[in-house]
Amino acid sequence: MMSGEIRCPAGGHKFFVIGEVRGGQIHSVTYELTGKARELADTVEGSVTAILLCGRLTDPVEAVIGSGADRVMVVEHPALTLYNQEVETKVLAHILEGEEPEVILAGATTSGRTTLPALAAKLGTGLTADCTGLAMDPETGLLLQTRPAIGGNVMATIKTPVHRPQMATVRPRTFRAPETDILRKGEIVRPEIHSSLFESLVENLGFENAPEGEGNIQDMDVVVSGGKGLKRPESFRMLGELASLLGGGVGASRPAVEAKWLGYPHQVGLSGKVVAPKVYIAAGISGAVQHLAGMQTAGYIVAINRDPDAPIFRVADLGLCGDLFEIVPRLIERLKKEGVKA
Repeated sequence: MMSGEIRCPAGGHKFFVIGEVRGGQIHSVTYELTGKARELADTVEGSVTAILLCGRLTDPVEAVIGSGADRVMVVEHPALTLYNQEVETKVLAHILEGEEPEVILAGATTSGRTTLPALAAKLGTGLTADCTGLAMDPETGLLLQTRPAIGGNVMATIKTPVHRPQMATVRPRTFRAPETDILRKGEIVRPEIHSSLFESLVENLGFENAPEGEGNIQDMDVVVSGGKGLKRPESFRMLGELASLLGGGVGASRPAVEAKWLGYPHQVGLSGKVVAPKVYIAAGISGAVQHLAGMQTAGYIVAINRDPDAPIFRVADLGLCGDLFEIVPRLIERLKKEGVKA
């Protein structure tokens, strides 16, 4: 471990991951992107550096090294306790100055979507937002950045052939986090940052957690989603009961959200959130390509639909063809009978 001077790791192609820390804990998207960056860097004999900005870090930094980083740069300062785009952008630009990064990746979270465009402007390069796929072009060595376009009806692959770095934000849960290699070695650096970079015109007054039961569905092991097949907004109470019994959260298709049956934070799909729970239950969802792209990496998919030709059945591990208003209540009844409590 060292502090002060920033040393560049070996390897001509430098991949950087802008990690995310919430409440002192390293967010899962950091491990997901570090693992993906390692995979990409290995194709061009490159190095991976992760940057963590926070007020205070309680999680072990070594876990990021175990996920594939050669180096982790940690900056802890009270000004970073609550998110501040101005401060984060200045600090990141300072750290990256002289590093000559080839690729910079960050999560397409609220903070990532806010900081990365400003950082790209400071670095004089472009940014591909909300990517759902990344790969290295074997012929040119360029980063292939895949994202939905034209309302999710087309998947576009974007390259940055001239400017550097190549920058992209990636939706959480798009890639699975690798298993931590506890024997992997790396360097932990705590760079010196001048106090002026932590000054800001913005004053953060506080932070409020989401109401009880409104947690982020991307963090849930079980997600129960509903679509227009539910016919009315009141039907989501039934899905809420099932999700509660399973210890999960409630999701929704885009049409259900557009009908205002459920709020946008619950939307699953290209224009909503990408989820990868252990179990995903889709009730009354036909399975449009935009929705499938947001949940098809789930560990086990259960589809409930009365249409035997519904596209959702093509990705389902278990398909229940029938009336959801009969099937879901029976599932709830059976869970309660087995002694499961919400």
